[in-house]
Amino acid sequence: MKNNRPKYYQIIDAAVKVFAENGFHGSQVSKIAKAAGVADGTIYLYFKNKEDILITMFKEKMGQFIDRTVHQINQKKNANEKLLTLIEMHFTQLSEDRNLAIVTQLELRQSNYELRYEINSVLKPYLTVIDNILMEGINDKLFRDNLKIPLVRQMIFGTLDEIVTNWVMKDCKYDLTAEVEQVHQLLIGGICRIDKIV
Repeated sequence: MKNNRPKYYQIIDAAVKVFAENGFHGSQVSKIAKAAGVADGTIYLYFKNKEDILITMFKEKMGQFIDRTVHQINQKKNANEKLLTLIEMHFTQLSEDRNLAIVTQLELRQSNYELRYEINSVLKPYLTVIDNILMEGINDKLFRDNLKIPLVRQMIFGTLDEIVTNWVMKDCKYDLTAEVEQVHQLLIGGICRIDKIV
């Protein structure tokens, strides 16, 4: 079944809403079908089961998330600006889609080992974006040359991830994007060469 058909995307969007409102374990395929405005059987034309819906939803949404982030990053002239843009895009995109934030920060974490393995593979291209920013900063002598990229990448992604999780846990009651500048300054303070910190 081709994935460019409208019903496929209707189901994906409905799944985000249903998973956010009911939790993964409390979401039946029938609820997703109802929210998507399709018959239960239509779901199985596109997906094998509820787990497949969750993983496919994450692949689709994360793919869009990464594409938009990379597009904005590519318009920046140096690694410092690119890191700021990455933080801004991370917070902005999730703050604009509260349901997606709930699913990515809470529901995806409660899945079984096989699902977590799939989720980690979906995240790899995003982590590569972070690696590329770090390598560019090192090569341009903006960032310290003794940085362990895997460790710094973990620090950056972990920081952003935890901040969004905290925002979700507090019912998204404050402006997540207001944190961008300070997070950027804290991260840059840890990785910039002393003579390059502004």
